[in-house]
Amino acid sequence: MKEPIFLKPVFHEKIWGGTGLRDEFGYDIPSDHTGECWAISAHPHGPAEVINGPYKGMKLNELWDQHRELFGNAEGNVFPLLTKILDANQDLSVQVHPDNEYAEEHEHELGKTESWYVIKAKPGAMLYYGHNAKTRDEFADMIHNKQWKKLLRKMPVKPGDFVYVPHGMVHAVGAGIMVLETQQSSDTTYRMYDFDRVDQKTGHLRELHIQQSIDTVEVPFKMPVLNHKEWDVGDVHVTQFVMAEYFGVFKLDVNGLGNFENTDGKYRLLSVIDGQCTLEIDQQKYELQKGQHLILPSTVNKWSLDGDATIIASKPGDEA
Repeated sequence: MKEPIFLKPVFHEKIWGGTGLRDEFGYDIPSDHTGECWAISAHPHGPAEVINGPYKGMKLNELWDQHRELFGNAEGNVFPLLTKILDANQDLSVQVHPDNEYAEEHEHELGKTESWYVIKAKPGAMLYYGHNAKTRDEFADMIHNKQWKKLLRKMPVKPGDFVYVPHGMVHAVGAGIMVLETQQSSDTTYRMYDFDRVDQKTGHLRELHIQQSIDTVEVPFKMPVLNHKEWDVGDVHVTQFVMAEYFGVFKLDVNGLGNFENTDGKYRLLSVIDGQCTLEIDQQKYELQKGQHLILPSTVNKWSLDGDATIIASKPGDEA
């Protein structure tokens, strides 16, 4: 297997979603309240389908189960990564995610560390990121007393910013922001505050997970330290945003030809977020367009990119 694996995304409607996924990428979205594009997913809540090559028609979870050689014979019952694009027409709920141990015990799936590359952000757009409590008891008291302005930290963002969200981090994508999210393959979310929004289907306030949020939050808040690096591969400028326990995330600014080599035996996930370029593997060329998502299996040893494009790439970390 010496070719890329292209995938058909799965879309999810959300109370906070909009039309940005159609407007920016031309996707055929299910409604004007579409919040998430699950672009590279083997999660049972939205597995992506292979659309090319000998495995066309298979779901990514099936490919992982039946052809582990494509993924360096990696261990683990589930494909460990999930790539999404989120379109926040409104603020998302303020959330906390659990670590692997808590999630396995309570949710029977992986924990959730994630990251965001900001594709678009309206002027003045803000994220919720972190909190001001010094102890877990103080954190709980502020929640129960609804002291949201005192508790929550905000952070301005602009296109091109990268934000790392380890498990235990209080966070939310704010209105007017579109991000590419790289995360562990988990759909567990503990909602601690939702701006008193009503679920239109039930007529009731949306469910909160207060105790789980208190249990899993990191106290006090600590700003993550990232191992940011930059280098050039020919005419491709590579930015390493983070290389951590569960994944590494990179930006490839393609401005001509770059020749790459797989030196670690890991597979790569690629999402083209702007422009177009040619991917070449073993003298076979593939045209990459904005909005496409693909996997380079670990069986691909060398490849090249040539053109004018921006790609967000990721690979599993040491513990994925």
